[in-house]
Amino acid sequence: MTLMETLESPVTTTAGPLDSAEILARAQALAPELRTRSEEIERERRLPADVVDKLRGTGVFRMAMPRSLGGPEMTFSEQTRVIEALSTGDAAVGWCGMIGMDTWAYARCMPESVERSIIDTPDLITAGMIFPSGKAERVPGGYRVSGRWSFGSGITHCDWLIGGVLVHQDGAPEADPDGGAVHWRIIMGRPEQFEILDTWYTTGLAGSGSRDYQVTDLFVPEEHTFRFGESRGQGPLTARDAFLHNVAGVPLGVARAVLDHVRELASHKVERVTGVPWSDSYRVQLGIAQAEMDLSVARDAVYASLDRQWDRVAEGRAAAEDEQVSAAVSRVNAFRTARSIAIRMSDLVGTASIYRTSPLDRWTRDLHTMCQHILAQDQVLQSAGALLLGSTPLAPFPIGVKG
Repeated sequence: MTLMETLESPVTTTAGPLDSAEILARAQALAPELRTRSEEIERERRLPADVVDKLRGTGVFRMAMPRSLGGPEMTFSEQTRVIEALSTGDAAVGWCGMIGMDTWAYARCMPESVERSIIDTPDLITAGMIFPSGKAERVPGGYRVSGRWSFGSGITHCDWLIGGVLVHQDGAPEADPDGGAVHWRIIMGRPEQFEILDTWYTTGLAGSGSRDYQVTDLFVPEEHTFRFGESRGQGPLTARDAFLHNVAGVPLGVARAVLDHVRELASHKVERVTGVPWSDSYRVQLGIAQAEMDLSVARDAVYASLDRQWDRVAEGRAAAEDEQVSAAVSRVNAFRTARSIAIRMSDLVGTASIYRTSPLDRWTRDLHTMCQHILAQDQVLQSAGALLLGSTPLAPFPIGVKG
């Protein structure tokens, strides 16, 4: 079955157009139910089918759909607010929403016929790793692909599956069309064409179903492949790093859930030794205020950088290194600040936070796991510093520059 035939498969979708305000309102309305399903989601190590259907119903997967095709074409900040709202309900759902909505970003890099063919199914979900863990041997009409990829978040419920590859010709690595040493390309297929490996036994984000997957000698037509930098059209959503800009919504949403939970606890708890109500405790007051301060600063930095990025591209201005750096470091800071808040609030609550029945335990594990993602690692900070100093970034892609 071809990728185009995928589009004929039945997919639950929301009839009619949705604007950004409606999508955000639906995400906010779904969050409380997600909170009640979090233990189930973690236990199943995937999103239940009905949760996937409800997530599709919010419109999150069409956020980057071009306005010219009837989509909302939501700004970076608008997208991030939706992911943040979902993540206050459940981290894995927010993570899968963030990953799965990249369908339209990828479609813009493929032939226009592919993009137009999915107008009637705007809520398709994409999963997979973009980094080149596979090999694509060039053959007439396309590529023969073999490889194994990790971290296929949402792979248990996706419609499309992607994988990064290095293109070879006659067994030798092929140079990038722009003159680089290697040709990094993304291939796309149906999940049924790959072997999905049940490897996702993790500390946190268990419900994201981020399993490994592999394939051997799969033929992929040329039109079902793309590379970043080939997006059609203009505007912020065609930038090579456009799909990275809403990632911070997940840790920000989880941190908000942590603080709301502890503030609710404080409304009826008392200090065990002194009998002082938590609401009157200097220790609790100070701890919560400091955490709120840190979250506010981190959140404002993210949204300010997103708005600057959007406005710059929308106005047709050239990329500014300081703005690229601001977007990258504010994203790293959001991850790390959220994890710090979860740890500090667990310390504040004490032994009650160590039980699996406490959402603080799950949130702390979820944040620790997502902080291991490349977008939250020191190499992003090194790359930001190198860019500012005219040196060589170790991780150019996460800071929005070509390696």
